[in-house]
Amino acid sequence: MLKTLASHNADIRSLLDKGYALAEDSNHLVVRDIPYLDSELRLQWGAMVSKLVAVDRDAVKAENHQIWWAGSRPHGLDGQPVRGLGGGAAELTVLSEKSKDLVVQYRFSHKIKEGGNLRDYVNHLEMIEEYVAMISGPAMTRFKVDPYTWREVEDGPEEAIFKIRDTLTSRAEIGDLARLFENDVISIIGLGGTGSYVLDFLVKTPVREIRAFDMDKYYVHNAFRSPGRLEVEGDRKELGVPKAQVYASRYENFRHGLRIEPRFIDESSGELLAGSTFAFVCVDKGSARKQIFDLLEASKIPFIDVGIGLARKNNGPISGTVRTTYFPSGNVGSVRGRYVSEVDAVDDVYKANIQIAELNALNACLAVLRFKQLRGFYAGSPNAVQHLFTLDNLTLGLE
Repeated sequence: MLKTLASHNADIRSLLDKGYALAEDSNHLVVRDIPYLDSELRLQWGAMVSKLVAVDRDAVKAENHQIWWAGSRPHGLDGQPVRGLGGGAAELTVLSEKSKDLVVQYRFSHKIKEGGNLRDYVNHLEMIEEYVAMISGPAMTRFKVDPYTWREVEDGPEEAIFKIRDTLTSRAEIGDLARLFENDVISIIGLGGTGSYVLDFLVKTPVREIRAFDMDKYYVHNAFRSPGRLEVEGDRKELGVPKAQVYASRYENFRHGLRIEPRFIDESSGELLAGSTFAFVCVDKGSARKQIFDLLEASKIPFIDVGIGLARKNNGPISGTVRTTYFPSGNVGSVRGRYVSEVDAVDDVYKANIQIAELNALNACLAVLRFKQLRGFYAGSPNAVQHLFTLDNLTLGLE
């Protein structure tokens, strides 16, 4: 990742050329081997960390004029804390295991004074050099050391899930929470109205792998009940094409670890789901659901089943419910038969392919929220099994 950054960003390349020990970690630039004086004027070594913000696919910039500091408070030759470093005590928890030796203790704030005015830095080179002059200057004078160690810090390329830079995670400083998904292999069974939104949300979640299955082709009613634009001309036209092909094409440039296949899942599909850590069942036929439940229960894969039940009486408005049901691994039997029908329903308005994208999206939102809650990303009880949203009064009940 660092070499890629340097090849597209001249300021980072210049820092490497000067001999700084650089690394890229979780969309942060890490500058190690920074000498400084502690409160007793002893030589210490620290590190600076700057958040990276994507300008485009390749170029990055610093978020602002602030840096995080891994080390104790830097002091000057007079034994006093270095002047001009605003900010204070801070922590940073988003860095990965490869930076576990760094303990951030401060976040400093400093701008360049020019012509009587303060201004932000034009690039990383100017920012790092300015902070080094302030923090390392006293140590460089007293001990004849410098930060130009030419040390290669990165052992190899970071295995990135996304094909574009995930700067939102670093901006929000939730890298520790994002890592909760790094070992997840998710299977999505059914890419209809709700399943297509589940796929869309999970594509943007840093799970290790996504497998999705649907045998059907993509038709006009699917376009009205799924995310994304519709291609109707050229080599990528979508109507009449297998859903698996449509969605694989839409998301192939976004992430790695995506496998979408035109497969029907039943009790004989164990090999396709092997290794899955969680599944989403997004089918509208009770008979198909039963076979899938049998397979997931036998495979001890926890899963969420989604469903929408709608009715229209006397030509009035549509009423009904949006259901999200969690089946915990090893205890599926306690849920089966209580909340979900495993026989084909009749007289359900939903079957008429009415255009209710908002309900499909809501159903998918509740399902993915519940999954993330189970992983500890969102707060909430892990014990609830059923979430039922009622249209008539827009309320959400749970058991």
